[in-house]
Amino acid sequence: MAGSMSRPIPVIGAGLAGSEAALQIADAGYPVRLYEMRPVVPTAAHQSDHCAELVCSNSLGSKLPDRAGGCLQAELRALDCKLLPHAEATAVPAGQALAVDRNLFGARVTKVIKDHPNIELAREEAKTIPDDAVCVIATGPLTSEALANDIQRLAGTEHLAFFDAIAPVVHGDSIDRSIVFAASRWGKGTADYLNVPLDEKDYNAFIEGLLRAEKHELKGFEAKDPRAHQFFERCLPIEILAARGHDTLRFGPMRPVGLDDPRTDRWPYAVLQLRTENTAGTLWNMVGFQTNLRYGEQERIFRALPGMASAEFARLGSMHRNTFLNSPKVLSSLLEWRERPGLFFAGQITGMEGYLGNIGSGLVAGQNAIARLRNQKPRALPRTTLLGALTAHVAESPAEPFQPMKAEFGLLPPLPGRVRKKERKAAYAARSAANLAAHLRHNGAPTAPTHP
Repeated sequence: MAGSMSRPIPVIGAGLAGSEAALQIADAGYPVRLYEMRPVVPTAAHQSDHCAELVCSNSLGSKLPDRAGGCLQAELRALDCKLLPHAEATAVPAGQALAVDRNLFGARVTKVIKDHPNIELAREEAKTIPDDAVCVIATGPLTSEALANDIQRLAGTEHLAFFDAIAPVVHGDSIDRSIVFAASRWGKGTADYLNVPLDEKDYNAFIEGLLRAEKHELKGFEAKDPRAHQFFERCLPIEILAARGHDTLRFGPMRPVGLDDPRTDRWPYAVLQLRTENTAGTLWNMVGFQTNLRYGEQERIFRALPGMASAEFARLGSMHRNTFLNSPKVLSSLLEWRERPGLFFAGQITGMEGYLGNIGSGLVAGQNAIARLRNQKPRALPRTTLLGALTAHVAESPAEPFQPMKAEFGLLPPLPGRVRKKERKAAYAARSAANLAAHLRHNGAPTAPTHP
């Protein structure tokens, strides 16, 4: 196909995956038409019309090389990821994690896309799968009904759906710093998190309030969905966790270990952690506090927490439907439709979770689309890499029931020989780096610019 290309390559969806895929293809010298229905057609979760908007947490995971997040970041750098440098350029203090100012990040990526000579950003809804020989669909968990119906027609099977929840964001100057203290767990790194300490009485009252609080009713298409009361285990609303047991939150997102309250020099009974949302440090995300409680209930219950009596919320929590494919039935580990070579899917619609994983899926789809455009055979990444293992997961997991997954060392093949437990993560990361380097030496740089 290279040498005769004049029609732009369609990429549908300008989230993390679609933006990455579009930039991969455009940087390789091919024209791209990137469809984004926002703001013409809004969604239940997005707050802006930015490309690559982060709608839940603002953290892209650990930067440590022997953690899954740090290992995956290293893989993305080696693979010439387009979005990771923009995340690093808009980073905010978050200890050993890579967190970004979501507004600066989204605005920066949007400008890069708008200014790219090979990308046309089309603010319109794509209602059907393009018939182009090569295209990428990265419409995410909130795929429009029209396109979802067309994908369902092609798949010949029902989509799977789960409900995802968003955590509230608080204005930092409304938090009582005489009670809420800055600290990192075990005193490691800088004190980038604010910690709301609860004693046993506070915690008991909080749990009781959660269990009695009114929730938002599901409306419209969500209420009709047969999976309306099934939740994704990795992003459960706090009220669902509280209903599973009185101490579930205290051993989950509210665990107090390693955090000394300066007023008592002891660990609190439980802790709510806040992580900065922007470079100015004026907005703070309530970590792990995704919820579907009614807004009035959220304000009442959260303001009853120590140091939060005057809390002002920039955003309250919400829950929305996420849609994803039964990918093992329809996609290969190239993220290519099994029965239609050249049609690639990327992002959460494939069943990949986590910001880095979704960026990586756009990279994989984009680079494999380039191979198809060049009449080359796409090559799967080594399964000893986290990104290779993640694409293999969505393609080869048991189809019934298929569940989304984020990049974790548990997806990787076992290490050869005996490796001590405390050394395994570093060994996984080292093997990933070595095998990916060998893969790139053998296959060359898939996105080297060309001029078709």
